[in-house]
Parts: sequence; structure tokens; C-alpha cells
Amino acid sequence: MREFSHILYKPKSQNDLRQLYQATKVSLIFSSLIKIALFSSLQFLTNRISGSKCRPIRFPPLPKNGVVLGVGCLGLDYLAVVSSYPKPDAKTSATATKVQGGGNSGNAVACVARLGLSPRLISKVADDIQGKGILEELQADGVDTSFVVVSEGGNSPFTYIIVENQTNTRTCILTRGYPPMIPDDLSFSSLSSALDGARLAYFDGRYPETALIVAQEATHRNIPILIDAEKIRKGLDDLLNLADYAICSAKFPKAWTEAVSFPIALVSMLLRLPKIKFAIVTLGEDGCIMLERSTVEEAPHTEEMDVDSVWEVLKLRRDDSITIPTYASSPVTKLKANGIGTVCGRLFVGTAEKIPPSELVDTTGAGDSFIGAVIYAVCTNMPPEKMLPFAAQVAACCCRGLGARTSLPHRTDPRLASFLC
Repeated sequence: MREFSHILYKPKSQNDLRQLYQATKVSLIFSSLIKIALFSSLQFLTNRISGSKCRPIRFPPLPKNGVVLGVGCLGLDYLAVVSSYPKPDAKTSATATKVQGGGNSGNAVACVARLGLSPRLISKVADDIQGKGILEELQADGVDTSFVVVSEGGNSPFTYIIVENQTNTRTCILTRGYPPMIPDDLSFSSLSSALDGARLAYFDGRYPETALIVAQEATHRNIPILIDAEKIRKGLDDLLNLADYAICSAKFPKAWTEAVSFPIALVSMLLRLPKIKFAIVTLGEDGCIMLERSTVEEAPHTEEMDVDSVWEVLKLRRDDSITIPTYASSPVTKLKANGIGTVCGRLFVGTAEKIPPSELVDTTGAGDSFIGAVIYAVCTNMPPEKMLPFAAQVAACCCRGLGARTSLPHRTDPRLASFLC
């Protein structure tokens, strides 16, 4: 130790000793902070590499009653992807193909099942190979198909779907099932069992005579009804008169109400259908618009506002830099459509996810998956502020795979976590 004594600092006074102590203390603290920072960085990198999260995702519990009854069409989809749609009398080659279950109700209840609820289905197929495959695929997803009628002979519904990459559109060529479903196919005991314990009944507008009987019994049991208003169909008005919720394609509301805009059409729908709690119009990549009914007591002193003007203001509030689904809404107010009337409620504008072109595969079934997500939201008492972005996210997941069900997410999909938690 003696040979090194010349390089050791020896304090000459009490003041020097205090300064040395302070410097050593600061050095030790700084060294500890560096170690903590390095450890945190290493832990962060480890989590990124392993794909784990610092905090596990905790999804909310499922409702005690998650039984949903779907009524409508099933089918088998034959999908072919082409780079561009062929001209008349020309040939082209498919870049990808898939055979998969389809049909509006089939897709919607498959979505409901993957989100953790317990769907049942009333529909009809034939006892052919296609019908067997349709039912087996639904059963694998957890759908109760015991109320599906299987006819002897005939054919199950099927659709040829041409998906065009150039415009990201699809063309459907439908072959209807035979024989069609009629009320005599469904006994009252089967109808009663199908509705027992149901939280909600969903109808896609097919098989109108049978659907109306089911809807009337659901109404008698105070089971809420959601209608998919894709287009004007025979018997749809009777179903809408019993509906608590309606989800419309972009083509339906203006055609049904003869309104000049979507907001005016929604006001007209809620005036014509006094039982409706909300109506939604899906607009594809432009998102959706929704009108939720409120009571006059919730906005007793508000002035009437032009519904089209409110819509324009809400559209201006959208942030186009945000890629995930969001929403904007008005406060509860009296929304007026000139020459039609006034509804007290809230107007919502929902956005769709901005899917990168490299990830957009096929829009088949996107509307059905949106409906399935809304059904889940209603059954779990999700407010519109959460429901619209959640449903848009589920639909966006669907668009990332070929066919209506290939990319349908399950409830535990990490892409849904921020919308559910």
C-alpha cells in the first residue's frame, strides 16, 4: 500500500473531507441511476424480442347471458382473386382461390361466436355436400346449428365471388337454395327453444315469412331485435316495425326514405320507426354515421339544429392523421330535417381504419363482421363511443384475409385489446 500512497488523495482539512464525501455520494447515486436505466432498457428490449408485454392484457368479463339468435341465409362462397376484371368474352387467371362458408347471417353469427358469445341459428340448407360443409364450419366456430332445417334433396345456397385487386372490389353471383325456407319448416317447439334465454335476435331480412313469425315471438318475450337492412326486400318493413336496432348499407336508407342525405334519412327512419333506439349506416372506407334516439327530457331547453349542418361539423372534427377507428359525436339535441320532422338524439360519425394497401385483401363480409361486433356491443352494454370504433376495427381485421371468415378476429386478438379494455 505504501508504494501507491503518492496517488491517493489525502484531505488536509475537515472542509476537504466533507467535499470528498459529497462527491463520492453524488458519484454513487449517478452510478445507480445508470444501472437502473441500463436494466430498464434491457428489460424493454427483452420484452420486444419475446413479444411479451410488461402488463398482461385483461379483457372484460363476458356477459352472463350471451345467447344470440340469428335468422337468415347461409351459403358456400367460391372465391377467386383476379388482378383485373376480365372484359366480355375474355379469359383471365385467378391469383388465389378459396372455398368458405358465407351468407349474411352465417358470417355475422360466426363473428359473434369468435367474440365469445353463444349464437344459435335458424336457417335452411340441403342434405348435399355443400350443406354438410356449411354446418360443420359453423359448428367448429361454436355456433349452435341444431335449429337449421336440412331438406332432403334440393341444393344449398352458394355464391361465386370475384375479388379484383385493381379496384379492391368484389362481384357476387348468387345461386339461391332450394327449396326455400317456409314457416311450416319451423315448429313452434323449435321456435320456442331457439328463443329461450336469448339476449338478442338478429335478422338479415331473408325468409321473410318465417323471420316475421320469429320476430313476433321475440317481441312477445321482450327480446331486443336487430335488423340488417342491406336493401329493400319483400317483408323487410314488417321486420323493421319490430326492430330495436337497425344497421343499413349505404344504399338502403336513401332508397327507403327518399331522403337526399344520410342524416335526413336517419331522422326519417327514427320518425317512421318509433321503437328504434339507434340506426347506423355503414359507408365502407368512409366509416359510418349513426343516430341514437334520446328522450326530450334529456335535452329540454336545447334549440333545434339542422341535422345536415351537424353532420358537416362532425366530419370537420375528424383527424385524418389518425389511422385507427375513432368517432365524433354531437351532444344530445333536437335534430331537425326540414320538411320531415325533428328527433331528439345524438348524431355520431365513425371512421374506418386506414388499412395500408399492402394489407387490404378482400372486403367480402366486412359489413357482416361490423354487424357481429355491434351485436356483441349491445349484449355487453357497450356505449356508442366504444361500439363504433370497436366494430370498425373488427371489420378492418376481416378485410385482411380472403373471404368473409379467414381473418375474423377472436375476442382475445391483441388488435382488439385497446377497444375492449
